[in-house]
Amino acid sequence: MDFSAIPAAWPILWEGMATTLQLLVLGVLGGVALGTLLALLRLSPNRWLAGFAATYVNYFRSIPLLLVITWFYFAVPFALRAITGEDTPVGAFGACLVAFIMFEAAYFCEIVRAGIQAIPKGQMGAAQALGMSYGQCMRLVILPQAFRKMAPLLLQQSIILFQDTSLVYTVGLMDFLNAARSRGDILGQAHEFLIFAGLVYFAISFLATRLAKRLQKGVAA
Repeated sequence: MDFSAIPAAWPILWEGMATTLQLLVLGVLGGVALGTLLALLRLSPNRWLAGFAATYVNYFRSIPLLLVITWFYFAVPFALRAITGEDTPVGAFGACLVAFIMFEAAYFCEIVRAGIQAIPKGQMGAAQALGMSYGQCMRLVILPQAFRKMAPLLLQQSIILFQDTSLVYTVGLMDFLNAARSRGDILGQAHEFLIFAGLVYFAISFLATRLAKRLQKGVAA
């Protein structure tokens, strides 16, 4: 095993890591935003809205992420063409980002829904008694407390998404793992570069998991 070529390849590896982190951050932000909306719909007294959200969540939780990435890579350009009437290039990054947001929203939805349901119902009644609307109650009273309680679970799901970003190799996007694999193949050191990539994924995931456990202890205290 010879790992001496890895430092020289770091610029390429860092470019791949930057792509991975961009997908992670944007995927988490978009997934949490859409997931929160879906959670509110699932808790809605309107059975049509609740049914739509439940169907969405159950569908995306029942199919593999790899299929979603591949499907959106080919489907997004067709959807944009139908909307705009023009050929709009999306690229692998845009298609993967849409796929991550849509897919992860189903999981974030259940986390947010559980966080909302963990808040005592009396707080909603007290806020409404003060003259707040339902939207104000959720935005100012319920959701801030819910997000504090579910922060460890949100972080754990983000760790899973970080690991899942490696699936973008199927559409040729040069993320960290794909960059390491490609560079290793060029230099004839595939094993060394893949081992290094695995250690990086392990280190980041391990540290994030430790942080999630500390957050969980802080929430429980």
